[in-house]
Amino acid sequence: MEFWRSGLPIDVRLSPDGEVFYVANQGAAAGVHVVDPETMEEVGFIPTGEGAHGLQISRDTSLMYVANRDAGTVSVVDLSTNEIVDTWVTGGSPDMFQLSPDGKQLWVSGRYDEAVYVLDTTDGELLATIYTGAGPHGISYFPNPGRFSLGHNGVYR
Repeated sequence: MEFWRSGLPIDVRLSPDGEVFYVANQGAAAGVHVVDPETMEEVGFIPTGEGAHGLQISRDTSLMYVANRDAGTVSVVDLSTNEIVDTWVTGGSPDMFQLSPDGKQLWVSGRYDEAVYVLDTTDGELLATIYTGAGPHGISYFPNPGRFSLGHNGVYR
């Protein structure tokens, strides 16, 4: 597990097919490690940006959103290729995510901006900025579809 030594792993998601884990690394690595769940060895790396922090998988499970807190961006990763297909500039400090039940809005906490951003998932357009006060981090959106809680930020599957 040498890849853990290259920074600060923060968020983890299992791929929709169960074949790999994605691990956001907020530290020096500046991206997402792709990890074999049986051997716990790194099998790939996606260089998303400085401060890779939160991960969210789209409702149709084709995309993964990555919050790059220090870069002020959200990377959009195609899960069939593990390639970045778009980068949305939010500015500020995008941190953790939640999707609206229909998957059309991505809600993003702005950790150091005292705000939550609402983005359109088709093109990353900023739909709203909601000022919250100091330090919004985790974010929940209820009700949300799913039967089982994954235990972080109200993420259900």
